[in-house]
Amino acid sequence: MLLTLGVILLVAWLLGLVAFHVTSWAIHLVLVLAVIAFLVHLVSGRRRVV
Repeated sequence: MLLTLGVILLVAWLLGLVAFHVTSWAIHLVLVLAVIAFLVHLVSGRRRVV
């Protein structure tokens, strides 16, 4: 779930960068959120249900 959120945020950042040619704080904030979501997913991993 977090990986999906990270991918969605990354794609939104890329679309915003390419489509609008805007470099503002919002674009960088979205990128940071995507990286954080990816790192949390990577650290937590898939937990086994016993």
